[in-house]
This record gives sequence, structure tokens and C-alpha cells, in this order.
Amino acid sequence: MKLSVMINEGPYQHQAADSAYQFTKAALEKGHEIFRVFFYHDGVNVATRFGVPPQDDRNITVLWSELAKEHNLDLVVCVAAAQRRGILDADEAKRHGKDGNNIAPGFRISGLGQLIEAGIQSDRLVVFGD
Repeated sequence: MKLSVMINEGPYQHQAADSAYQFTKAALEKGHEIFRVFFYHDGVNVATRFGVPPQDDRNITVLWSELAKEHNLDLVVCVAAAQRRGILDADEAKRHGKDGNNIAPGFRISGLGQLIEAGIQSDRLVVFGD
């Protein structure tokens, strides 16, 4: 089955990013295809490389980055939601006159069209968070 995943909640306020990660990992282990993972609303905060959780806590950003690298996942961050929350890649930072970017490895910024495409191309779009 071809699946896409949407994450709407931030990484440390809610369980959504962790649950989506565990779901995605399990789906891949069962042989399902993950077409895209789309981070929206506060879910875009998963994509910052500047988060520093305590050493005895999981780093959900790193977990997603490693899973994406291992399985060639398309981790898409909504551009409008990201800009509102200060999540920028190199191109967006330059376009807005900022002196740096903070997007983590494996993530990319794009628009809502990527979410629409994910819904069309996938058998199921599984949503985590409100």
C-alpha cells in the first residue's frame, strides 16, 4: 500500500510527531511505500536543526532525518507554516534577507501542492495531530 503521512503538532508538546514516526517506521518494515511525509502547522517545528533536547531524551528531528536517509523519504515542510515559525532553508533565508537557515538534513520546504499531490498519489493519507 502507498501511504502518505501528515504531521500537524510540534515535536515536544504533543505525541503526534513520535506516533507518526513509529507508524512510518512500522509501515516501512511491513513493506508499505511511504510516498511523502508532510509537516504542517506546528508540525514544521520538527524540521529545525537547532533543537537540543536533553541527552536522556529522544531527538525526534534526528530520528526523522535518519529514517529519511535510510529509506529515501520525502520529508516536506509547508513553506507558509515554516516561515511563520522561523524555519528556513538556504533559499528562503536568502529571499527574506536572513543570515542563516535552520532546516535539518533530509527535510525540504515546499507548498501545499505537495500535500495535495500526496493525497492524490497515495492509497491513504494518515494524519497525526489536530
